[in-house]
Amino acid sequence: MPDVRTHEPDDHDSVYAGLLVNDAHWAFGTDFEDPLAGVDTTVPDGVDPAALATYCLMLGDDALVLSQRLAEWCSNAPDLEEDIALSNIALDLLGQARLLLARAAAADGSQVPALPDGSPVPDEDRLAYFRDDTQFRNVRLAELPNGDFAQTVARILLFASWRLALFEELSHSRDAVLAAVAAKAVKELSYHRDFAGRWFLTLARGTEESRRRLTAGLDELWPFWAELFETHDIERETAAAGVGVDPAGVAGAVDAVLDQVLAASAVDRPAVPSLAGGQGRTGRDGHHTEAHRRMLAEMQVVARAHPGGQW
Repeated sequence: MPDVRTHEPDDHDSVYAGLLVNDAHWAFGTDFEDPLAGVDTTVPDGVDPAALATYCLMLGDDALVLSQRLAEWCSNAPDLEEDIALSNIALDLLGQARLLLARAAAADGSQVPALPDGSPVPDEDRLAYFRDDTQFRNVRLAELPNGDFAQTVARILLFASWRLALFEELSHSRDAVLAAVAAKAVKELSYHRDFAGRWFLTLARGTEESRRRLTAGLDELWPFWAELFETHDIERETAAAGVGVDPAGVAGAVDAVLDQVLAASAVDRPAVPSLAGGQGRTGRDGHHTEAHRRMLAEMQVVARAHPGGQW
């Protein structure tokens, strides 16, 4: 955004006159600053750039999609404190998504959608706004519509417990960018997990109604839980190359944390079967729920309607 402080208004000037400076920026991004500026984005030896980019899209899409869902709580949470907390969690995930999508673009630019007329849109924004739903690689747990507050608490607990374990391992990645992103995200995800864990316990031990809502929400999410630990070929390849993490390898650690929360809350694991993907394909393969398509349509509509829009 133009810096209005560079414009010194006199008595007859509008203090907003600096906004009229001919300094156009793309309308749907934050700015033109490269989020990886000054970072060595060289792909490590022995690593397939396309595989690294796809892996980054997987992790970036997880964060982007859940961030969008949590942002829907803005002004709708039970009270102001939780409204701010959910918004902050959404912003943390959005920041992770931006870095990971930028890393994907730097590793393999061929995966970045081309726009008409050479519109000056940052690569990470092109990946966010101009891919179709089948090109998104997020796990399906992230895309489900928001239920009530109790279900959202359960989803954050499941997602953050899983992602924190992944990123603790990913902080040792041979890829310098992924290692740095993961190290920063571990602090954020620790807060996300603790926030959800405290609320999970509070709701489970609260009223009969709060406990009912919590267990009902957990039951609705549980069919998508096992997908988080299914190893995709890309995850297997990048883990073998020392840049990614095999999610199956963190299942034990995540289960141990989850069991502690469930035990303290006197809540049993849901007796709900896992939901298989279509023809063996899951979110990592671009197979999503109908809710995912509707969510993306809302998230992307302005950018797609005005791909070269500037302010």
